[in-house]
Amino acid sequence: MHSSSADPSSHAPSAVKLGLCVGALGVVFGDIGTSPLYTMKECLATLRLDERAEGVLGVLSLIFWALILVVCVKYIWFILRADNHGEGGIFALMALGHVKETDDRKTSRRIGPSLLVMLFGAALLYGDSAITPAITVLSAAEGLRGVNDYFASEDAHNTIILIACVILAGIFWVQHKGTKLIGDIFGPVMMIWFGVIGALGIWHIWQAPEIFQALNPMHGVRLIATHPHGAATLLGSVVLAVTGAEAIYADMGHFGRKAIARAWLWFAFPGLLLNYFGQGAYVINHPGTTNPFFDLVPEGWPQGALTLLSIAAAIIASQAVISGAFSLTRSAIQLGYFPRLRVMHTSAEQAGQIYVPLINMSLAILAIGIVAMFGSSERLAAAYGIAVTGTMVVTTYAFYLVTQRHWHWPLWKSLSLCSVFIVIDVALFASTLHKFTDGGWLPMLIAALVVAIMHTWKSGRNEIQEKIYGGAITELELSQVAKSKNIVRVPGSAVFMVATPKGTPLALLHHLKANKCLQQTVVLLTIGTVEVPTIDEEERMTLESLGEGVWRAVGRYGYMESPSVSKLIDRIKAQGVPVNPQSTTYYFNREMIITGGNAKMFEWQKSLYAFLSRNARPVKDYYQIQPTQIIEIGLPVQL
Repeated sequence: MHSSSADPSSHAPSAVKLGLCVGALGVVFGDIGTSPLYTMKECLATLRLDERAEGVLGVLSLIFWALILVVCVKYIWFILRADNHGEGGIFALMALGHVKETDDRKTSRRIGPSLLVMLFGAALLYGDSAITPAITVLSAAEGLRGVNDYFASEDAHNTIILIACVILAGIFWVQHKGTKLIGDIFGPVMMIWFGVIGALGIWHIWQAPEIFQALNPMHGVRLIATHPHGAATLLGSVVLAVTGAEAIYADMGHFGRKAIARAWLWFAFPGLLLNYFGQGAYVINHPGTTNPFFDLVPEGWPQGALTLLSIAAAIIASQAVISGAFSLTRSAIQLGYFPRLRVMHTSAEQAGQIYVPLINMSLAILAIGIVAMFGSSERLAAAYGIAVTGTMVVTTYAFYLVTQRHWHWPLWKSLSLCSVFIVIDVALFASTLHKFTDGGWLPMLIAALVVAIMHTWKSGRNEIQEKIYGGAITELELSQVAKSKNIVRVPGSAVFMVATPKGTPLALLHHLKANKCLQQTVVLLTIGTVEVPTIDEEERMTLESLGEGVWRAVGRYGYMESPSVSKLIDRIKAQGVPVNPQSTTYYFNREMIITGGNAKMFEWQKSLYAFLSRNARPVKDYYQIQPTQIIEIGLPVQL
């Protein structure tokens, strides 16, 4: 078994460890921490009124063992140990499992089935990032029905939807301010949340202590056995208790494995269990309840206070998945699976705090549209779960590859462990498939669209790489050209961006052909992304002299970093190369995509790639270069 070498909580003082635990509560456990808002309610809806008092023991048993097996065992004990230099997430597993673009080691650069599965798992997180804020905020807003008679009436239905939409609009609007603005209160609020829901649970547990019989897994087995026709629906509702488990691994880099484990075992897990069992105890005494979470407190101002706290927790839960979507997008861009988008850094201290405007706007439109379309948390719960359980299945498959290719476990050991996980994951995933026609198609559609974009962009980049940057160009001797009598060397410096650390960029060839001159100092700069989250500054750049004032520099960035050409040029100057960052000219190829070629892509993919290429963020912005220092040379490419 391997553990993180970059865990920020490994050698920290006790106060820092506590601070990391509190921070993890706000960022990592916001999603799963708000599941009690709707999980028990949806589970009870699958039981007849006359069997709820007895059936709640089976429901609780299923919820309890789902939390134990999925969260405690799978994620906390095993998955969190599969870190890539301290970072987690689906791309970390891809890198550790050495999932390449082709599975057959041939020269073909086509995307292999393993990679396609990983990409689909990553794409499912976008669907989750749209639905989670919608169902969490809407469930919290529905708690207003217990505050006064107006909200309890049918006339208030549209008002509650409007309130949820306004809250969602505010959540997405504040993203450009950065999580630092409200991050400091996230942890303490979630501490209060888990404390309050745990206390409410204890208050009702003592009135029905027989609820602890639910610890026996046979109650859950018996409930499924006696409801064979409704087993899928029941398990599909139990799944709601573990939504957000994927964030435990995805957000590991912010706090470290140990801090996340402590936050779960000390705060989140006890609070959740006590509340679920408290809801179960309330159901035994009040089987007619329709919303046991809010019924744990009397109507009036106590329920109003709980509703306000629920809304605050819902905002925090939404923030966690939205930030995860931003991080996922940056990783995809850096690894070449997504076109260049505007990525804004919102914190000078924390490189991981970023804001991606296009993704934020897209998620805002989706989340608000979802609330307006479904109208209630009951209907929305029908669409929730497919994306979560689908991602769990992909994570188990990726983890299996890590145990084999990175940890070099014996095959029997990998299969015996991962078989247990995959059986649970597939069972939960299968239990949500009946939701497909009720709205489960939505996250699947979002994931399919994202995969289409990822696959098209990566395939297009591979084709262009082969057509333009390979072949005879790599054999050209630059030093011979540079000292040719037909080329005039002029004062100044120029930087030519090169896709690969070999050969000559076409922009340079076009420049020589058109102008018959070359600057005294020429830097061929390649920026590459490696399969680790961050790169040490000592390994950031390599510099090599090719002679005749020509230099080749290679800058390296992790998939969690954003490249800066200006900082690389400062490094090059510091190593003695006579470049003037303020007056240097940067040369880029600007690809103009033409369809109708022989590229191994579908025609719709060629058209989509051309559209994405035209609308990708300009390189001058992505590489943080002044536009007045850039010369772009048109390069027609037929796919």
